[in-house]
Amino acid sequence: MIVIERATRRLTQLFTGLALYGASMALMIESRLGLDPWDVFHQGLSEVTGLRFGLIVILVGAAVLLLWIPLRQRPGIGTVANVVVVGLAVDAVLMLLPTAGPMALRITYLVAGVVLNGVATGLYIGARLGPGPRDGLMTGFVARKPRFSIRLVRTVIEVTVLAVGWLLGGTVGVGTVLYAVAIGPLAHAFIPLFTVPPRPAPQPSAQRAVPDPEAVQSTEVAG
Repeated sequence: MIVIERATRRLTQLFTGLALYGASMALMIESRLGLDPWDVFHQGLSEVTGLRFGLIVILVGAAVLLLWIPLRQRPGIGTVANVVVVGLAVDAVLMLLPTAGPMALRITYLVAGVVLNGVATGLYIGARLGPGPRDGLMTGFVARKPRFSIRLVRTVIEVTVLAVGWLLGGTVGVGTVLYAVAIGPLAHAFIPLFTVPPRPAPQPSAQRAVPDPEAVQSTEVAG
């Protein structure tokens, strides 16, 4: 029963986190004040191809997942769900979200999007069902090339996708800077808060823990 409850909690937390992650992306897009590096790249591709933003997120996620193969990374259920659910969620919320006209509303969207992104990150990572494809690319590369730090690899990847996305027409602005500054502290706060603790190791039964009197006596006699 406990195992079922833990699995239910982890799956619920995973899909809630991924849906909220998509919603946070939609809020930042609608603010029109700047996106995080990967979403600048997604938006740039969307502008060039004419495809929906969410579909681009799914296609890029699938392509990045293919890069796991030479890195010998194994995706979890959370990895596969990340590829699909985030893209569907961002498109759904963009269709429902009112257009932000006044600057005050745009700023509200931006701040809400960044904070919600931190909460969503804590939820889906805390479920411990597999990293997102983009995070797995970073950690997989570091595992194969340990002379490079995670900080260096992440910086190179994100600067690259940011530059390419900006050249393709993605939105870079104050929101990009705010996300870069805030997401670390937010993730630091929310990941421990939502992390599902590992299942405790089975304890030896009381019967095994209590020495067998006959065995003790036999040992003493033998000695």
